[in-house]
Amino acid sequence: MTEDLLSLRAAVISREARLRDLFRKAAPLAAVPAEIVDCDDMDVALSAAGSSDICYLDGALSRDKLRRVVAAMRAAAKPPFMALLTAETAGPPCDVDGLADKPSRLEEAKRLLDRSLRLRLVSRVLVVDDSATIRSIVRKALSATRFAFEVGEAVDGADALRLIREDHYDVIFVDQNMPDTSGLECLARIKQLRPDIAAIVMTSMQNAALADEARTLGAAFLRKPFFPPDIENALCGFYGLRALYSKRS
Repeated sequence: MTEDLLSLRAAVISREARLRDLFRKAAPLAAVPAEIVDCDDMDVALSAAGSSDICYLDGALSRDKLRRVVAAMRAAAKPPFMALLTAETAGPPCDVDGLADKPSRLEEAKRLLDRSLRLRLVSRVLVVDDSATIRSIVRKALSATRFAFEVGEAVDGADALRLIREDHYDVIFVDQNMPDTSGLECLARIKQLRPDIAAIVMTSMQNAALADEARTLGAAFLRKPFFPPDIENALCGFYGLRALYSKRS
């Protein structure tokens, strides 16, 4: 992922002065210059709809206010990404793009701003699977998410390692069941080269131990068959978000 983004314009819509102040203080500390649009008034919030890159909506706002703001942003010529700041696990009361933990400390607000930069950039994804059909399915599912990706493919672990050495990738999707090496074995080697890469292990097996091992390597776990909402859930951590959709049983 390139870091040539000039700035990030973020609207913070909240009645809480402390929350808005946290983001204002975090902005100069962010990875790139961040401008905070302080929205404590509904008219200001509505006017910010079409001019912000991302909008943080305080989950403490009433449902009616949240819906009004979201509707105005959806109608903008270039709608911002909308993240609802809440600690609740229930479904969001409006059609937002993501959920995020409501920051209570300066470092939490800074981390959220830094991760939000990724929402504006095209992230590079490598899909590793010996099945061309599965690679095509993952590629199509990625194109149907809210996030922007450039997708590359590898046919096995050796191919993936070669590509990781030669080029930069932000995220890797790796199948667990490959003929020459398992996905976890492949991922362990890749993490030695690129410890910062975000990873998702794919498998058709229901195996709690396998999921735990994937998490030990810092990877999310994605069970086949999956759909765009499942992929978005798996990628949420990469963007500093929480799962927007309920997990399948």
